[in-house]
Amino acid sequence: MQLLSATPSCAKSCSLSPPLFWQKMDRSGEGYKSVDKTQNEERKFLKCFVPPLMAAIVALSPLCNTPVSLGQTMDARKGATLFHRACIGCHDGGGNIIQPGATLFLKDLERNGVDKEEEIYQVTYYGKGRMPGFGENCTPRGQCTFGPRLQEDEIKLLAEFVKSQADRGWPSIETDGE
Repeated sequence: MQLLSATPSCAKSCSLSPPLFWQKMDRSGEGYKSVDKTQNEERKFLKCFVPPLMAAIVALSPLCNTPVSLGQTMDARKGATLFHRACIGCHDGGGNIIQPGATLFLKDLERNGVDKEEEIYQVTYYGKGRMPGFGENCTPRGQCTFGPRLQEDEIKLLAEFVKSQADRGWPSIETDGE
């Protein structure tokens, strides 16, 4: 019986002979083994070959690779919580109940020149138009919120959150009571 020259390295490392479909039948027709023995060898060979193949598929699958780190996920949740606490009164779902042309939707942010995180941060900190500022050092006094002020890192999280939601089209915002 002759073997094909391409014997996979897995067969060598598992010390198994290649399965029947890699064998050539000799001219007399005697080269095939019994079906039970061949199926056993094929199963053993596949047990050696399939796990590394599946590991490679899983590792390269976009379903298994999270697009963001745990820290970014926590920041997004904190941003959503801050948004619910400080902004949702006027900007529910990304809209604007006070000034309809100043929504948090990407098209309005772009039109109003506030489509980058830094610009969103500045407007949130110091205010603009009818929107009050929430920063600790916001001035002039009449432009700033009468409510609780936000820390700089909180405003940064808010700006990141607003930008990410605008980029995604403002899907519904869910928090788990944080």
